[in-house]
Amino acid sequence: MREVWTDRPGSIAELRSALAEALDGGRTVLPLASGSEGLLTAMAPEEPVEPGTAVIIATSGSTGEPKGVLLSANALLASATATHTRLGGPGHWLLATPAQYIGGLQVVVRTLIAGTELAVLPPGGFRAEKFAEAAADILRADGPRYTALVPTQLTRLLDAGGPGLAAARAFDAVIIGAAATSAGLRERAAEAGVAIVPSYGMSETASGCVYDGVPLDGVTVEIAGDGRVLIAGPVLAHGYRLRPDLTAQAFADGWFRTGDRGELTGGRLTVLGRIDDLINTGGVKVSAAAVERALGAVPGVREACVVGVPDQEWGQLVAAAVVREGGGPSAEDLRAAVRAALGAPAVPKRFEFVEALPLRGPGKVDRQAVTARFSGASPQA
Repeated sequence: MREVWTDRPGSIAELRSALAEALDGGRTVLPLASGSEGLLTAMAPEEPVEPGTAVIIATSGSTGEPKGVLLSANALLASATATHTRLGGPGHWLLATPAQYIGGLQVVVRTLIAGTELAVLPPGGFRAEKFAEAAADILRADGPRYTALVPTQLTRLLDAGGPGLAAARAFDAVIIGAAATSAGLRERAAEAGVAIVPSYGMSETASGCVYDGVPLDGVTVEIAGDGRVLIAGPVLAHGYRLRPDLTAQAFADGWFRTGDRGELTGGRLTVLGRIDDLINTGGVKVSAAAVERALGAVPGVREACVVGVPDQEWGQLVAAAVVREGGGPSAEDLRAAVRAALGAPAVPKRFEFVEALPLRGPGKVDRQAVTARFSGASPQA
């Protein structure tokens, strides 16, 4: 392998330069955060790079197994171009998420093809005042101004108000990705005047490829017989690093088989949850994502993660970790809401109220960590 970039302070300019070279047929870029020696080793840097690879995105995905997603220059450029077309033309961007992940890296690519300014949020925890400071210069620039955030970052801006929220309002579009945007968060953003664009995609699709339910130009979405979301188009990766077996499973006949369930209504995609998120409780299959949506619709619920916990009697119990605003609602309130929305089998038998959900990557909930929290726990009233 010929290029490794890490997130050393001040090195975004180095990444931008390396990406420009890679997009022009030069050295492959493997963006990694400092301290990612394990991921670097898993990418086998001593082995030759697969032909046609401009960028390798190292990811542990939802399974925790390291994988290297192989992206060509054509895929990256197709995604960036289609994004600008959908949003309203090339613009200036604020990089507010880590550049080793596809969502952040594509922000850099978009400024390269547009020849526009790139502002960068300084390292450290996300704070509304720092967001406002980082955005100041490009918000004074001519032309469209964009940024991309994860739901947690948007929530913090809405909570903080003040200069951070004012800056968010000033962007022509704020892409929300990496995790689902709840109905409650959509409503809060609309009420606050923030022009959000919820997106769906992954490293294998060179970042978001469906914006607010509608595929980008050139992208086709279909639903397989088992409810799985299938994606085709020029944005697709061409496989996984040194894993022809995984490549053959996921990529076939021009389609990428995602791990998500969905439905198409009038050409608009709704993602229903992971293929493997079904909880078999007492012989009834319950969608964890559906329970999360029901919980998220209850006033006072900020976030929720629902998992299946092994149980001798039921096979699996439905368990929910919930982040609340203030002191309510109670577990019984939440049970009643889920029962009304989805029926008795979907009602969580265990609740745990937490300050925040554990994360893996930018905005992605670590479901394995949530499941571990319930090990040995007893039902909470």
